[in-house]
Amino acid sequence: MLHDAVALLRCPHCRADLAADPVGRALRCAAGRHTFDIARQGYANLLTGDARPGTADTADMVAARDAFLRAGHYKPVAEALAAEATAAAGTPGTPPGAVVDVGAGTGHYLAHALDAAPDRTGLALDISKYALRRAAKAHPRAAAVVCDAWRPLPVRDAAAALVLNVFAPRNPAELRRILHPQGTLAVVTPTAAHLAELVATLGLLRVDEDKQTRLDTALAPHFTPGRAQRIGFTLALGHEDIAAVVGMGPSAWHTDPAELRARIAALPDPLVVTAEVALSLYSPL
Repeated sequence: MLHDAVALLRCPHCRADLAADPVGRALRCAAGRHTFDIARQGYANLLTGDARPGTADTADMVAARDAFLRAGHYKPVAEALAAEATAAAGTPGTPPGAVVDVGAGTGHYLAHALDAAPDRTGLALDISKYALRRAAKAHPRAAAVVCDAWRPLPVRDAAAALVLNVFAPRNPAELRRILHPQGTLAVVTPTAAHLAELVATLGLLRVDEDKQTRLDTALAPHFTPGRAQRIGFTLALGHEDIAAVVGMGPSAWHTDPAELRARIAALPDPLVVTAEVALSLYSPL
């Protein structure tokens, strides 16, 4: 595991700093009381014993996401985040620290951000070990850690210059704690128009029209909103792509596989689909 990334971590039990053992197979806290294995796939598991990873992405969900993202369908989103990473790296007086992706999945967006910020170390956080097997190999300057976004993150205070949160859960107090006082939080959320052509036809979960307002309100005790933009584009999706985009998201938990296949088979191939997300930037209070 990357030495620079280990220096960003803290023990999820006692909050002491972590360090790698001499052979690089485990992390140990400075207090000497807690040890965490580094998997052979390269990620470290810092989940506490009472954590419940029941909602973690499954192997099938991760495979679907990897296939869909590798095909470049969400390239405009990755490019927008890379532009923010470039700005964070190239502006005079920018704070020190890493790029930390909370809910990183396969590390796809983190890798693009690190390409745009060549002096930064990256840290991918997710509760799915299947996702982090891929995230651990997503970029040579990135490390991957299993943890629960709803609990205290195993990251040192003010360790991040840029925090990414893309289609992922967020704990505002913890995001603020790990972010440098002059750092930036970049949140990507779907709008109500996102995948609209599929929502009704396939019975997918709908996005709340007031999602942006609710996001700002949830973050308000810890962040002040800055620049926001909507990123809209169209996708020509074949049936396999449609199955992947459904299978990689939360609707995968709420659709019957056989019924979904039948509904997809009845769609045009390819089908033109709207993609629209909001990229919102926040500064810590």
